[in-house]
Amino acid sequence: DKPVATKQEISKPQPVVPAVKNVAPPVDNSKKSETENVRANNGVAKKKGKKGSSKDDDADNASDLRSPICCILGHVDTGKTKLLDCIRRTNVQEGEAGGITQQIGATYFPTENIRERTRELKADATLKVPGLLVIDTPGHESFSNLRSRGSSLCDIAILVVDIMHGLEPQTIESLNLLKSRDAVFIVALNKVDRLYGWKTCPNAPIGKALRQQNDDVKLEFNTRLTDIVTQFKMQGVNTALYYKNKEMEDTFNIVPTSAVSGEGIPDLLLLLVQWAQKTMEEKLTFVDEVQCTVLEVKVIEGHGTTVDVVLVNGMLHEGDQIVVCGMQGPIVTTIRALLTPHPMKELRVKGTYLHHKKIRAAQGIKISAQVGSLIFWHFRV
Repeated sequence: DKPVATKQEISKPQPVVPAVKNVAPPVDNSKKSETENVRANNGVAKKKGKKGSSKDDDADNASDLRSPICCILGHVDTGKTKLLDCIRRTNVQEGEAGGITQQIGATYFPTENIRERTRELKADATLKVPGLLVIDTPGHESFSNLRSRGSSLCDIAILVVDIMHGLEPQTIESLNLLKSRDAVFIVALNKVDRLYGWKTCPNAPIGKALRQQNDDVKLEFNTRLTDIVTQFKMQGVNTALYYKNKEMEDTFNIVPTSAVSGEGIPDLLLLLVQWAQKTMEEKLTFVDEVQCTVLEVKVIEGHGTTVDVVLVNGMLHEGDQIVVCGMQGPIVTTIRALLTPHPMKELRVKGTYLHHKKIRAAQGIKISAQVGSLIFWHFRV
């Protein structure tokens, strides 16, 4: 018979036996690292190649961004079209009746051109978007409907203010449009070359240009800047020079510019693109669903009836069937040709066009199709 342990013997502390480690067979380094990764990640194996693939994923995400759409707004004769002419190196403004814009235009600026113009400011700037689509709107009081339509398309806006005149009636109207749409905008404080004694520094960053001015010019600049910042505060908007702005989320940026000699243009372009891709990455992500808005219908010699549109998202193909709102009901038609002006050229100016089999957003496009009389509105593919 086996002896039965008494209660006192059971309560005695048992001697601690050191645990014997299981000796695993030798594993080669590659398998060992995989095993360690599995343990560290709760059973989810991570191969060495994954590290490099994260960069590829970032590149794919960057390539999925569409071009931001920027609308340029402001009072008549503040230099909106002239500012774009300076960037495009064109002369659209002088070709318009009375030098006044009377219709909506669109210009596409590729990333290569933006990088070239901003090289002096910041050579290592990272530009993820394929380009920038800028919509030019009329500033005359008669065209408030066109300003409203233009501002409804934009992701980001430029509000042009004449440094010599401050906020004017259509500036305030445009400001209220942007506020009502909760749109992000940058103030282009234009015509700094009008300051008495201004020394021109063609196409220079504004910081470099201001450093070369004498004290009298700097004093006048700061006085006028302070007045305009005060006028914005009276409209309930906080603004500050962009390189002194420490509260980017609550305070809108001011970029001093000259549409004649080009000072501040590099600052404006770089700030536009970087601010858009920093704060609007989700909004700028490309989607397949077509979103397109009609701007104007006109007959062009050699192309017949054409429809000027802004492709906000999605992709159009030659031969696609589209539905457009007409005066007597919906019009179903087929895209005969997809035309765009050359990069850095204005859509509304007659000239040679590039033919495309397909076009990806965002882009200003001239569609050749038989559509008759249209109501300017959206269409579907």
